[in-house]
Amino acid sequence: MPAETSQTLDRGLRVLDVLAAAPGGLTVTELAARLEVNRTVVYRLVSTLEQHALVRKDSRGRLHVGLGVLHLASAVQPVLRDLAVPVLRGLAEQVGCTAHLTVADGDEALALAVVEPSWTDFHVSYRVGSRHPLEQGAAGKAILLGRSAAADHPYEVTEGELQPGARGLAAPVRGVDGLEASVGIVTLGELDTVTIGPQVAAAAAEVTARLR
Repeated sequence: MPAETSQTLDRGLRVLDVLAAAPGGLTVTELAARLEVNRTVVYRLVSTLEQHALVRKDSRGRLHVGLGVLHLASAVQPVLRDLAVPVLRGLAEQVGCTAHLTVADGDEALALAVVEPSWTDFHVSYRVGSRHPLEQGAAGKAILLGRSAAADHPYEVTEGELQPGARGLAAPVRGVDGLEASVGIVTLGELDTVTIGPQVAAAAAEVTARLR
């Protein structure tokens, strides 16, 4: 027997989901059409969400996801870090490279958690909060890889795209609704992709398992 659900709550969440996928915003009429519900229902949903800053209306009357969503998202980041750091620590110690969890933030890759190995003489310093385009660096490219169902390789490898001489390898975190992320490593030394690639992919899979 299916679990009981709240139709109003479900519709409200669908409003946020539809608006999040519409960068240019939607009118009430357009939103009602996409949700396949009456305009009056959409007006009530939008009014309630506006009161909580989860939906905003621009000067043209188009609806967008509101800044209140950022407050909810900021509360999730510490949870992600806490769950991922033990995995990153194990990976960093195993391969002797700086390990990181990176998430998609718009068109950028955001380093959310970083762990450096404890036993190496030299390793790359990678700052939490660092940003770069998704199209550059192994971490961002791995996130894009995770969007492709037809990808024929489990991880991405780059060299010198973000820092001269730096080599990166990252694998996407797949199967977690609402999260686009990757687990990766970065080093200035030689990168044995045949050995390290599967280890990074396994760490990404472990992060997935912890988040489910």
